[in-house]
Amino acid sequence: MVNIEYYNFINGKEVRSDSKDTIDVFNPYSKSVITKIQRSNKNDVDLAVNAACNAFDKWSKTLPSERSLKFLKLADLLEKNLDKFAKLESINQGKTLKMARDSDLVFAIDNLRFFAGACRTIEGKSASEYSPDGTSILRREPIGVVAAITPWNYPLMMACWKLAAVAAGNCIILKPASTTPLTTLELAKLSKIAGFPDGVINVITGFGDEVGNELSKHPDIDMISLTGNTETGKNIMRLSSETLKKVHLELGGKAPFIVFDDANIDAAVNSALVASIVNSGQDCTAASRIYVHEKVYNDFSKKLVKEVKKVKTGDPLSNNTDLGPLNSKSHFDKVCSFLNQAYENNKVLYSGGKPHDWFVPVHIIENIDHNSSLCQDEIFGPLILLFRFKNDNEVLKLANGIRYGIASSVWTSNIHRAMFFANNLKYGEVWINDHLPLVSEMPHGGRKQSGYGNDLSIYSLEEYTVLKHIYIDLKNENRKSWHYTVFGKK
Repeated sequence: MVNIEYYNFINGKEVRSDSKDTIDVFNPYSKSVITKIQRSNKNDVDLAVNAACNAFDKWSKTLPSERSLKFLKLADLLEKNLDKFAKLESINQGKTLKMARDSDLVFAIDNLRFFAGACRTIEGKSASEYSPDGTSILRREPIGVVAAITPWNYPLMMACWKLAAVAAGNCIILKPASTTPLTTLELAKLSKIAGFPDGVINVITGFGDEVGNELSKHPDIDMISLTGNTETGKNIMRLSSETLKKVHLELGGKAPFIVFDDANIDAAVNSALVASIVNSGQDCTAASRIYVHEKVYNDFSKKLVKEVKKVKTGDPLSNNTDLGPLNSKSHFDKVCSFLNQAYENNKVLYSGGKPHDWFVPVHIIENIDHNSSLCQDEIFGPLILLFRFKNDNEVLKLANGIRYGIASSVWTSNIHRAMFFANNLKYGEVWINDHLPLVSEMPHGGRKQSGYGNDLSIYSLEEYTVLKHIYIDLKNENRKSWHYTVFGKK
């Protein structure tokens, strides 16, 4: 047991839900209940919204330098508690401790420090004249109260990404996934120590179809930022349309990984393995479809099988473990249903073992129908799909022939081919001779049914602002001239 019970964090305080109901939170490895969280309802949402609204007027007027210092303090506190947060993330989510500690936490801390600097650089256009009588100025102003709904695959890191809204001067209500809320709640407690005023950062827990829906419909919430699956995104859009609030969506993915015959095959194999099974495959940018030129397909597939056999499955808290369990029983069942389709069609090239206890060992599946659900739908598990291709035009059409559009990669030593594909792949990100790297300074976002808007970078802060045009008349003595011209009385 991690804790007897976790409470909502509203207006700087831990608060029990008005419903008095709780939700069990499980350790995906042991399958045991580790704590209970609040099953929040509409009254809890109203309480959090009121707290955020009351805090917004003052917080939105703080100097960027003041906000920056608080973000730096929060980053320092998170770094000081890195081991504690990494272990809690591993226990709650199921990911390996080494990934939580050496990747997720390190990147989240860097994100916070980047926001500390970026919030001091938000600007509109320099003042200038576009009319003979006046000067125009553009201001970027915080949008208001933001509700951020975060996923279960990267709980803490996604919560930190959404704090870009706070860096831009907004107040936020974070709603973590009901299966992985613990590090987000602990982060909120750190924000209090870091000096964020009460009501600026709030966290409420509960089920998405209850709390998430209430947030989407609430008339006093100005923006919804969701990282989740595509169907959830569509529902959020429908509900948010009632109040015409701004919506930012980072949704599902099915990234193509394209290997040409002039690529460094060993490097491509190593990257394909890591990029396919990262976080047990529970990653929207994972290399979900690996296209290999027919000239090197046999060599690539043999080397990939050899490397896959080295993957170690087991206790996520062990530093020897490469692959932890999936996050929940329902998701385990979903991934197994996809795997069953591959077995039914005799398309399994390699099996790492039989799925059990929320673990799905790595499987390599080859040459499936491109129109099948295995190829077209997001699996979110460690199933590696291999395809052969003959030429550039064929693989470009296959890579783009899907409804998702977050990430992609191209492996080639030909710079002209690399740039052609970078320009023509319909994805928010294209990596050349690599797959997965993200940095705080560069945007992360998708297109098509992977959503729109960006996390990370200065552009993420701009997502949480409204652009205001201010016009200053420079010729008071001729004030009537413009009106007279408009009405034909010149």
